[in-house]
Amino acid sequence: MNSQSTIRLYHIALSPFCRKVRLVLAEKRIEVELVEDRYWEPGSEIWRRNPAGKLPVLRMDGRLLAESQAICEYLDESVPTPALMPHAAIDRYEVRRLCSWFDDKFNAECTRPVMNERVWKKVMRAGYPDSRTVKAGLSAIRYHMDYMKSLLEHRRWLAGDVMTLADFTAAAHISCLDYISDVDWTHSTEVQEWYAKIKSRPAFRSLLADHLPGVHPAPHYALLDF
Repeated sequence: MNSQSTIRLYHIALSPFCRKVRLVLAEKRIEVELVEDRYWEPGSEIWRRNPAGKLPVLRMDGRLLAESQAICEYLDESVPTPALMPHAAIDRYEVRRLCSWFDDKFNAECTRPVMNERVWKKVMRAGYPDSRTVKAGLSAIRYHMDYMKSLLEHRRWLAGDVMTLADFTAAAHISCLDYISDVDWTHSTEVQEWYAKIKSRPAFRSLLADHLPGVHPAPHYALLDF
């Protein structure tokens, strides 16, 4: 495969948005070269690849593609098997609603504040974590787990009876927090069983192998039986 046809994903290991795209690529069995972009360091070309200055960026089909949800839906339409978006419009609505829930609400209340304080401040040498922010984020995780439990009491997967992009989106966020052992799995058996099920998929293997220098994963992070 020449350099023009090589599919590359510019990413950072513990970004939920990058992980979401990685999961879809792996589920679709699309071979991809992962290129880490430590965007906070001098020499990063993130602004050239994406004027919004955000990761991930996927180089595919001669284009630079940005925004994780748009990338994932492009991949699902370009490589339709296995499908991650349902056929019926109302079912696609529910998948998109839940993707937005996790990428917007869960990220704002849980992923971003906890990861910023406990991981990125350390990696970027930007000071010490604010314990109040971390505490608020951990409390919010329990609220979101209760919401997920309410969904899973009536569905096999988050958006319905089949696995969809909604499950990968949720798992991408939760896996980041689980890396640093900030998910209380005793809080909900239903959510733990859902995560164990999705964590066992071959698509998840590369995520479980991630290791961010200076930030060690929790002992149970890569275990399928946790």
